[in-house]
Amino acid sequence: MGIIEEVLTIELPVGENFRIQRCRYAPKKGKSTKRISVVSGIHGDELEGQYVCFLLGEWLRKNPETIRGTIDIYPAINSLGLDSITRTIPFYDVDLNRIFPGSKEDFLPAQIAHGVLNVMRGSEYAIDIHSSNVYLREIPQVRIAKSQEKTLVPLANLLNIDFVWVHDAVTVLESTFAHAMNTIGTKTLVVEMGVGMRLGQTDGEQLLMGLLNLMRHEGILDIPSFEVRFPMQSDEGEVAYLNASCPGLFVPAIEHCQTVKKGDVVGHIVNALSGQRMDEVLAPIGGMLFTLRAYPIVYEGSLLGRIFGEKE
Repeated sequence: MGIIEEVLTIELPVGENFRIQRCRYAPKKGKSTKRISVVSGIHGDELEGQYVCFLLGEWLRKNPETIRGTIDIYPAINSLGLDSITRTIPFYDVDLNRIFPGSKEDFLPAQIAHGVLNVMRGSEYAIDIHSSNVYLREIPQVRIAKSQEKTLVPLANLLNIDFVWVHDAVTVLESTFAHAMNTIGTKTLVVEMGVGMRLGQTDGEQLLMGLLNLMRHEGILDIPSFEVRFPMQSDEGEVAYLNASCPGLFVPAIEHCQTVKKGDVVGHIVNALSGQRMDEVLAPIGGMLFTLRAYPIVYEGSLLGRIFGEKE
């Protein structure tokens, strides 16, 4: 049985309190070997992690004798955002994942970020689970900053995901939860999957098996080994972006997570008023369509999809 604890309380100006809770699982006998934090809900419109936290808690409740380390589950970091179905922290309209490491003396979002880091300090590992936004659908993937590649890619390969994307974008990484945690010595992986405001059960079940495999490998769970999928690696190819050339309604011609050839039709941008097809969206390279537009209204430059394929 996990122990539910209130680990962070901040007084709000309306006479209420902001709270973060966790459920902690620890060995019944003997000393805990390692500690892992499983985190979701940093963005209030991302719900995939809620289901993963449920699945993991359910599995641990049924298999307590396998636990050799401390497993902390945080389903709802931005509880205000989850309650109001908003990505940011309500009233402040601030993206919590752009304000780490925060400060105890600053405004509420910064206080939350500061408190979260203090609570999780000392974890050997952290898994930060995100959905995509409401506009895009993603296959289960781990995104890693180039500076953390050597340390984190071997762990990501254990997570039963489809794609490991190592990238150089540093403009926002330094203000994220994952960067702050890696800076204080916790090996932190960022998982992206599904689409915002939706729940993909298959993706959640896939990631659960990856979490169990990683914890088995790191000695946090004592369970038999089992086979998981090995992800595509971004350094073995290139990522091509598909952007809208004009405004309109994007109508996909293929399903998400399909293999395409160079020149294949990915979709069309149409004009609902005139009944015209405004543009035909073609694959610039062959490969796997790992991102696909979920919200159909687009403007010039809107991201329609991403393809991972071989370098030409």
